[in-house]
Formats: sequence, structure tokens, C-alpha cells
Amino acid sequence: MNKSTTILLATVALALWQPASAQQAAPNVQTLRGADVDDADRAPEEKSYVGKRPGSQKPIARTFSGQPPLIPHSVEGIPAITLERNTCLFCHGAQTYKSAKAPKAGDSHFKDRDGNSLAEVSPARHTCTACHVPQADAKPLVRNTFRGAVEAKKN
Repeated sequence: MNKSTTILLATVALALWQPASAQQAAPNVQTLRGADVDDADRAPEEKSYVGKRPGSQKPIARTFSGQPPLIPHSVEGIPAITLERNTCLFCHGAQTYKSAKAPKAGDSHFKDRDGNSLAEVSPARHTCTACHVPQADAKPLVRNTFRGAVEAKKN
């Protein structure tokens, strides 16, 4: 037999071979969502965001060093960020944040990948909601014992 045929036969044999333990399905296997693994996926229940209109909420405290700030207001009805327009920068841009009474986008957002300062937000930081998200009052999917910096200061 040539080498290709041997490899092909070995691959087929491995694909067909199943140990006895793999042949018995585990009973009642559940997903984190609580559904049976064989059930069709359902859309998760919609959660409402904590914040309402921009400027009506205090900033949400960060729970660990380096955490991107959470968005403390609703993003409902705010146009999507596109290559041509980023509506977040209407309030949080370097030229507008003072008049809008909004926090300025972080200085790191005004640097290119080589650390050079830029007048505008770096194209690498243009899609704000890739890192910054609105806070929702959602129950954790699994038990969590994480204690962030905010929690540590309270105790």
C-alpha cells in the first residue's frame, strides 16, 4: 500500500471508531441558557439599559483597571456608526465635548498604532461600541464571585 492510501484508511478508521462511553448520550445536558442542547436556539429576552437620555446619568464606575468606560445612557435611536459618520463623536469628540458637557474620548483614541498624536480619533478606534457598551441590568448566566476594584473599596 502506498503512503496516501494508508493515511486515508487510518483517518476513516479513526472517524468511525467511537469508544463505548461516547455512544451513550449524557442525559439532560443543558446549555447556560437553560435549554436542552438539541433544542433550536431562541432569541434571548430583551434587557433594558440602565441609562436613559445622554447627560441624565452619572458615569458608571469601572470595576477593574483598564476597563473601557461603560456607556451610562441609552443608545436606542442613535444612528449606527459607519465609516462616514460616528455620532458618538458629536458629543465626545475633541472639539465638541466641552460644549456638550460630555467626557472626552480617551487620549489613547487620538494616537495611531505607532503612538503618534492625531487631530482626529484614530481609524483603529472609530467603532466605539466594539469596546464601550451600555450597562444592562442583567442577571449573570453563571455564578460569579468576581470582586472588582469598586467592590474591594466598599468592603
